[in-house]
Amino acid sequence: MSPALEALMQADGTPYPGKGVMLEPFVHQVGGHSCVLRFGEQTICKPLIPREHQFYKSLPPEMRKFTPQYKGVVSVSFEEDEEGNLCLIAYPLRDESSDLGNKDPSADCEPKSKMLKWSNKKHSPLHLENDLYSKERARHSRKEDKIMSYNRDEMQQQPDVLYFSLEKGNMVPQIKHNPWSLKCHQQHLQRMKENAKHRNQYKFILLENLTWKYKVPCVLDLKMGTRQHGDDASEEKKANQIRKCQQSTSASIGVRLCGMQVYQSDTGQLMFMNKYHGRKLTLAGFKEALYQFFHDGCRLRRELLSPVLRRLREMQAALEACESYRFYSSSLLIIYDGDPPQPRHRGGEDGDEDEPSDDAFGFPRPSSVGGNTGGGGGGRPSHSSGESGSPVVDVRMIDFAHTTCRHYGEDSVVHEGQDSGFIFGLQNLITIISQLEDHSSE
Repeated sequence: MSPALEALMQADGTPYPGKGVMLEPFVHQVGGHSCVLRFGEQTICKPLIPREHQFYKSLPPEMRKFTPQYKGVVSVSFEEDEEGNLCLIAYPLRDESSDLGNKDPSADCEPKSKMLKWSNKKHSPLHLENDLYSKERARHSRKEDKIMSYNRDEMQQQPDVLYFSLEKGNMVPQIKHNPWSLKCHQQHLQRMKENAKHRNQYKFILLENLTWKYKVPCVLDLKMGTRQHGDDASEEKKANQIRKCQQSTSASIGVRLCGMQVYQSDTGQLMFMNKYHGRKLTLAGFKEALYQFFHDGCRLRRELLSPVLRRLREMQAALEACESYRFYSSSLLIIYDGDPPQPRHRGGEDGDEDEPSDDAFGFPRPSSVGGNTGGGGGGRPSHSSGESGSPVVDVRMIDFAHTTCRHYGEDSVVHEGQDSGFIFGLQNLITIISQLEDHSSE
């Protein structure tokens, strides 16, 4: 194990007997289907996919500021704690030169000498009720939060847009369990559990937790590009991905909503929007959702728009310099703090009373979005901030399981030029947010 990784495990993770780190669900995951886990305050981990791992290890210098920092690889296994609860524990990788990934965990039958003992204890499911956040236990009660049993039927019956009240702790809203993160967590654990007789060791990559600096992270996950399937996709997978693109805004503008959580300061609630809702959105509905993301329930957070636009334009320039790369099925994250420091001055040129007419701009009030799906680098976070006093925002690319470029060597297809589909989506996103900025300043 490298000294850097050893220091990370000691400093950032929750210790577990045997020099391991106990993993928890990552509550701010709003999209995707991979199981993302919280390794520590500043670090998350996800199942290692060889192609994504290769991307992070050979990251072009111009892309480093637009992606999470890569921190290494760990071995993850199921274990029982002293009370018989099932936990996921991360350990240092014994053979770091080995690049075996988890291409298909359910088909990977590598034997393990120590068989896993499953507890017969009955665990209480983590129910997702509308008052979940107001009733959640304090953070120090961690063990029950790691229970591996969830009510699957209840999860699947959840609507695509949800509002939950947040628990107040030291005057700061406390986010507990995002319903989408629990869904991904449950599904992945079920696959691992079903395969545990054959294998109980998986490789996970460690990545920077992009939300760790924010009190109440507001996160927007956008699936980018006009094409989502990789070059190695089966005909069935290819057809399925093409259909999803054609039936959503991916085909028309090269971007679709894949997930969102945004804090409504007027009600103290967090609003979640999942990928199924995002697929239903027309162009008008997509614009409404963007407006909702930058609105805190009282006013449009217009001070966020300029920093986001600046970051998107920088990203576009970097992508235009990436020869032969294709970022199929990658996402774009936009993150800001939903509970920023309150400005010292009141009123003035940005008073809430001077909010522009929503009808004139074509965006409805936030309360209507949930009920209308269409309307007809380096080691530190690369945050952007606007003028003095502007809030910090972050814009990053994530998910590179289907990324390809000519340097990978073994790919059957080698592309030339830029990723025009991703760049097309960026250009349209820039245009839409620019329109929002222009109208909000009138």
